[in-house]
Formats: sequence, structure tokens, C-alpha cells
Amino acid sequence: MASKLFLTKTFASIESEHQNSQLKRALGPWQLTALGIGGTIGTGIFVLTGLEAAVHAGPAIAISFIIAGIGSLFACLCYAEFAAMAPVSGSAYTYTYATLGEFAAWFIGWDLLLEYMFAASTVAVGWSRYFTTFLDFLGVSLSTNLTSAPFASSDGLSVVLTGSYWNVPATVITLLVTWICYVGINQTSIFNTVVVLLKVAVIAAVIGFGVFFIDIANWTPFIPENTGVWGEFGWSGILRASGVIFFAYIGFDAVSTAAQEAKNPSYDLPFGLLMGLLICTVLYILMSATLTGIISYTQLNDAAPVVVALREHAALQWLIPFVVFGALAGLTSVVLVLILGQARILLAMARDGLLPPAFAKVHANYRTPHVATWITGIVAALMAGMFPIGLLAELVSIGTLLAFVMVCASVLILRYTRPEIPRPFRTPYPWFVCLAGVFFCLLMALSLPLDTWLRLIIWLLIGVVVYACYGRHHSVVRKEAMS
Repeated sequence: MASKLFLTKTFASIESEHQNSQLKRALGPWQLTALGIGGTIGTGIFVLTGLEAAVHAGPAIAISFIIAGIGSLFACLCYAEFAAMAPVSGSAYTYTYATLGEFAAWFIGWDLLLEYMFAASTVAVGWSRYFTTFLDFLGVSLSTNLTSAPFASSDGLSVVLTGSYWNVPATVITLLVTWICYVGINQTSIFNTVVVLLKVAVIAAVIGFGVFFIDIANWTPFIPENTGVWGEFGWSGILRASGVIFFAYIGFDAVSTAAQEAKNPSYDLPFGLLMGLLICTVLYILMSATLTGIISYTQLNDAAPVVVALREHAALQWLIPFVVFGALAGLTSVVLVLILGQARILLAMARDGLLPPAFAKVHANYRTPHVATWITGIVAALMAGMFPIGLLAELVSIGTLLAFVMVCASVLILRYTRPEIPRPFRTPYPWFVCLAGVFFCLLMALSLPLDTWLRLIIWLLIGVVVYACYGRHHSVVRKEAMS
């Protein structure tokens, strides 16, 4: 029985899935790049940059983004090799299945479900904050009872009531984006590309005009002294912030989940992954440096920190409506990419028999995994309506980091166990890149709070029960091995 936990999925079956896919192949290299940017540029810039600077890293938040970017680069190179070699939906789940076996694949697949579900909810909560700011410009005011979460975390695992009813805007935008994902990959790609162009233009404007208002005094001290508590400023605060904001780099994982919809995956996927990461990392670093330069980091503890920073200077306030609009558009595209990604991971797991077959259904007309898409969207909408952004973001980060660790390790393992498999893209210096990716991602994961790890362990234990009760009895690979 134990040996069956390590059954691997053959690359022949993966290639067969790619050739026989019902999903529409409509994405070229720049559409995939836009998908990566669409899933990456959002909450990290428009929400978490200010929050993490204010409570963890200070002006050194720029260093946090550099650390997260380096870890992401190592992981991205590993993703590129796998995505070109195994161009199917499922991302890290599929890669792990082919190298470490079924149980490890279930572990990482279940982890990815947590990652994507909470990521979409996190971004939707940030969207809600900017939406209320936008309504303020129009002279419309919504009750905080309808724009705030009814639950909050007080001391780790305990949950308390806030007195609010529901975060209605967060729920509505999640369901609207789910419908766009449902109606087709072409519509999703076009919408995402337009939105990406808008939000990159807005970010460039903030950086371009904001640089003239940077006060070097706001960067002093660049690394605030640690308060005596791990994670509150100092180098531990920089690491804590890098671990939290790391989830912003989830966008390139989402690119790999769209592998079966790429026109020429062996070229398009590595290009889209690496180009998207490069553009996003540069924008993150420049934006974080600009924000902490034009206003003291102590004032950025707000879900709309860019707006707070621009309000500090009368000459920059004309940018606020554009920033709010750009943030709304940008965060919308992130929710879209995340829902698209999780639906395809559910599709891959259901196709392998580890989840009910309904998740693997593809719509006859739209050629999208419609059941998986709607279930993903509805669950994400409920989470966005109920929980605050801080609790959600930490859960997403730890899920992302563990997925990246598994991918980096799997690439190195496969180089030695299956060297004969064709690799259209090869990770350079695999011993260094793969091990460095594992090191950086584990370092950031270990910097996260203990209660975040406890929530993850609870989620994984639930996953073990689901696998024991359902997955192992319906596994396609197990049935093939027994026949």
C-alpha cells in the first residue's frame, strides 16, 4: 500500500493529455506574458507594499521585493523547464506527480487549492477598499458594515466578530470575474491584456511623477531598528515582509496552469514566465522605493497606500483618480488570473481521479472547465466576503512558497532520474538554481508566523483525510498500475 503512494505519472500520459485536450489553444508568448503580469501586478503594489512597509520592513520593503524576486527567479527557471516539458494544466501538481509520486502530488495540489482560493479572496478584499475610495470621489458612501469582513483574527488561530455584515464589493467582483473566465479563454485573454496595459501605465505615471517628490529623509533609517520582536523591522522584518509579499509572484504559477491553452508551449511558456517576472520585479522595486520616499512608511498602514501617499503632496493629488481606476482594473485582472489558474488545477486533479469527475468537465461551446470555474469563484467570493486581507495573505504566501520548493526540488530530481526526456527549455546550472530556489523559498516560509503554519497544517490534515477517503480509491494511475 505504501509503495502505491509513490506511483508516478508517465510523461507519455502527460503528452497524450496535451494532444487530446479539449481546451482551446489561443495563447501566444505575449498573451502569456500579459497573463503573468495580470496575475502578479496587483495587491503587491496597490495594497501590501504599504502595509508591509508600515508594520514589518519600513523603507527596506524594496529589499524585501528584491529577496522575493530572487527566489521567484530561481523558481521561475524551474517552472519554465517543466512547463515546456509537460505542457498540461496542473502546474506544480502535475510536475510533482511525474517526479515524486501520487501522494506528494496530492499534497502540493491540495496546497495549491489553498493558495489560489485565498489569493483570489485576498485581492478581492483589496479591490473592495479601492472601490469604496472610488465611490468617495463620486460622493457616494457605503456603510462599513457592507464593505468590511464580519470576522477577524485576534491572536493567531482565534476568530472574533467585527460587527460588520459582509464585504459586498469583494464578493460581487469575484463573481463577475468568474463569469468572464467561464465564457472563454479568448475573452479572458483580451480582457486581461487591456487591463494590464492600463495598470502598467498608471504605475509608470506614479513612479515617473512621484520621483520628483522623494524626500531622502523618509528613507532614514532605511532599515528601522528591530523592536525586539521577530518580524517587526530589522532584517527579520525584511524577511517577514518578503514572505508575505511573495504571494504577489503567484502570477507566473498561473501562467503554467494555462499550458494546455498555449499555441506553442515549448517556446511560449518559458518566454511568458521569464518576461513577465522581469517586468513585474522591476515595477515592484521602483514602486516600493517611490512610495516610501514621498511619505513616511509609518503612514502607509492602509489598504490603499498609494492613495495615502499621493494625498501627502498637493501636486500629486491629480493622479489619485487614475490610481484608483488603475488599481481597480489591476486587481480585477489578478482575481481573473487566479480563478482561471485554480479551475485548471482542479481540472488536472479530477482528470487523474483524485477529485470528483465533475471538476474535469469542459464546456462544449466555451471550451472552459466550467464546473471547476464556478466552484472556485463561489468559494473565493465567500472567503472574500468573510475574512480580512491580512489573514488571507499570509495563508496564500505559505502555500505559494511550498509549491515553489517542490518544483525546484523536482527539476533537480528529474535531471538524474529521467535524463532522456526531451527538454525544450533547460534550467541553467541546475544544482545551483534548484537548490538556491529551495533555500530562498524555505527561508521566507520560515519567517512567517507560527499561526500561519498551524493553519496550513490543519488544511493539509484535512487533505490527507480527503485523499484517504476518495483520492486513493479513484486514482487513474493506481488503476492502471493494478491492471
